Amino acid sequence: MKLMMYQIDAFAERVFEGNPAAVCPLQTWLPAATLQAIAGENNLSETAYFVPEANGFRLRWFTPAVEVDLCGHATLASAFVLYEHLGYAQPEIRFFTRSGVLTAAKAANGFSMVFPASMPVACATPPALTAALGKAPRQTLAASNYVAVYDSEEEIRALTPDFGKFHALDLHGVVVTAPGRNVDFVSRFFAPKFGVNEDPVTGSAHCQLTPYWAERLGRTVLKAKQLSRRGGSLTCELQGKQVVLIGSAVHYMTAEITIPV
Repeated sequence: MKLMMYQIDAFAERVFEGNPAAVCPLQTWLPAATLQAIAGENNLSETAYFVPEANGFRLRWFTPAVEVDLCGHATLASAFVLYEHLGYAQPEIRFFTRSGVLTAAKAANGFSMVFPASMPVACATPPALTAALGKAPRQTLAASNYVAVYDSEEEIRALTPDFGKFHALDLHGVVVTAPGRNVDFVSRFFAPKFGVNEDPVTGSAHCQLTPYWAERLGRTVLKAKQLSRRGGSLTCELQGKQVVLIGSAVHYMTAEITIPV
């Protein structure tokens, strides 16, 4: 069986920036083991698959190791493929996912996506978290991930985590964040338990960061930058119980893959 696959750099203004995601449009679902095998072969932080449904598309995301509940950059990449490569012409895309209905649309400076907000709650800092990060945060919060808050962008850049020690933590991953010099806040994201030591740009993490920084700064529209090696920027807006993420994307590759049937 031959399938088309697109590789898109999401939250990027040019290739080799942002977070690369593979997108495989399907007409019907393949076995989950096959979807996972393709994602492992791609060895990107996420491979997205979608299948048409009434009034939208069923969307799923796979890291090289597991299927996940939410992925922002691969949702952006999927919207880019639909609008720019597959001729989708409606003003909004509805994606049906394990995290509910997500929407995406073209925006003046890229694409806007609506995700559920998740306000992290203050908690004690697990000793394993400090051991993994190499430096204790000023404050620790928790939602689906730990959120470790530091005082400066320089501290975030300087962290050299021990990725093996993240496996002792009970939550999915760890977001580290601090005020930014030229943006409202900066972050990095680590998820070794999901097969991704450091993710280049993580939309789902900003579903937790946006309500935290909106409350801390007293503003609902925020500029953010993720300080990975590739780096990426996005605009975040808190709208009640939802987070709107806006970012751009660029096409890197179109490929045809062959899989056994």
